[in-house]
Amino acid sequence: MTATAVKIETATDPVRQARVDLAAAYQLANRFGYDDGIWNHFTLTVPGADNLFLVKPHGLLMSEVQASNLIVVDRDGTVVEGDGYVETTAFCIHSRIHETIPEAVCVLHAHPPYCNWLADSDGARLEMFDQDSLRFLDRIAYDDDYRGLALDTAEGERMARAFDGRPVLLSRSHGVTVIAPTVAEAFDDLHYMEHVCKRQYRVASSGNRLAMISQTVIKRLENQDQTPYRAASARLHFAALKRELDRSGSDYMA
Repeated sequence: MTATAVKIETATDPVRQARVDLAAAYQLANRFGYDDGIWNHFTLTVPGADNLFLVKPHGLLMSEVQASNLIVVDRDGTVVEGDGYVETTAFCIHSRIHETIPEAVCVLHAHPPYCNWLADSDGARLEMFDQDSLRFLDRIAYDDDYRGLALDTAEGERMARAFDGRPVLLSRSHGVTVIAPTVAEAFDDLHYMEHVCKRQYRVASSGNRLAMISQTVIKRLENQDQTPYRAASARLHFAALKRELDRSGSDYMA
C-alpha cells in the first residue's frame, strides 16, 4: 500500500498564521458544542511578542470569530490592536497562565458538557479505561478548590499553580483548561478530553462498570515518551479539521 502524503500548511507570516489557527479553534469549538454563549476564551501568545496575546473581543460568539477580529492584549489587559475589549475573567485567568507557564503559548478554557460532568461530580477523576483515556495518563491536574468567578489576577495565578506541570486542568464546579506550545496540540487535547469524559459518562450512566486498563500496561506507558507522537498527530488532525471548515464555507480565515 502506498502512503498518501498530507500537506500541512505553512505560512510566511507567523502572526497571520497564529490568527488563522486561533480563529479556527474557536469555530471548531462551536461546531463540536464546546462553547458557552459569549463566554469561554481561547488565547495565543503573539509570535515574537511574549508579552502579548490574541483573544476574541468580549461579546462575540465563538462562531463569529475570524482571524481579523481577534484583538491583541498585553499582560496588563490593555488592547493594543483591534476593536473591543477583553472580558475580565478571560484576562485574569489567561494572562497569568501565559505569564507563569512557559509552555502555555496557547491556552484554551471551556465548559464542554462532559468535561463539566466530571468536574461537577464530587471526587471524580478520569479513569484509565480505554486507549483514548490513556493519552491523559498523569497529564491532568485537578483543582478541587472552587473560589467563584476569577475577577482578579490572584485567581489566575492560583489556577496557573494548580497545573503543577501538567497540560490539562480540570476545575471543580468550573470547567477545563488546556495549555500547549501550539493551537493544534491544545485543541487536540481539548477534543479528546471531552471525548473520553463522554465515554466515561456513558458507561457510568449505563450502570456498567468501567473495564479498567491493567497496571502492567499503565506501567509500560509510564516509561514511554508519547510527546513527539502526540504533537505530530495533533498537527495532522488540526489541519484536517481546518480543511473541513474550508469545505463548509467557514469564514474563520477572513
